[in-house]
Amino acid sequence: MGINDWTAGERPRERLVREGAAALSNPELLALLLRVGVRGKSAVELGRDILQHFGSLHGLFGATLDDCAEVHGLGMAKYAQLQAVMELARRAIAEQLQAGEAFGSPDLVKRYLRMKLGGQRHESFVVLFLDVKNRLIADKEMFRGTLTHTSVHPREIVVEALARNAAGVIVAHNHPSGLPEPSEADLRLTYALTQALGLVDVRLLDHIVVAGALVHSFAEHGQL
Repeated sequence: MGINDWTAGERPRERLVREGAAALSNPELLALLLRVGVRGKSAVELGRDILQHFGSLHGLFGATLDDCAEVHGLGMAKYAQLQAVMELARRAIAEQLQAGEAFGSPDLVKRYLRMKLGGQRHESFVVLFLDVKNRLIADKEMFRGTLTHTSVHPREIVVEALARNAAGVIVAHNHPSGLPEPSEADLRLTYALTQALGLVDVRLLDHIVVAGALVHSFAEHGQL
């Protein structure tokens, strides 16, 4: 039975309008994006199957186009819709970070970085450049690939910080392995960045490691 055959009180769209989006389950919210199901399955049932296939919302939103193409009911159009939703969410958080104090909102920063880095399958090193009021000026992926102490160059980050007139930076990188604990190389790099940035009066406010939905903050663990 399709969603159109459900009573008005059961349909996800009507429930969202009446009760708010938080009242809907993950499959119901996904069904609103999918709009239609497939033969023999409603959009909600399809949404439930998709989430089971990818294991979680995080797994779904981190999926590639090829991953989505393997699932009946997904394809390029649905993949584009999912990516658009994620990018809009990232930009909404970025607007908040630009308007307020990023360092004063650690949960917001971590949420932004989880969305930016959590689903990536390659290692990426990102720098958030902040003004004197700790508002976000810009963020930039500075390095990509296998990240080591020698492949991330503090000098390039210093040059970029000076060019943007940044008073502070938050650096972040991801661990595709799924473990957020920093390595010895991460600790050495953090020390080198602190020293290099300190020479030009730019503060390293935090170093955040993202592993899927998990994060590790150097500042919160007293490692800066």
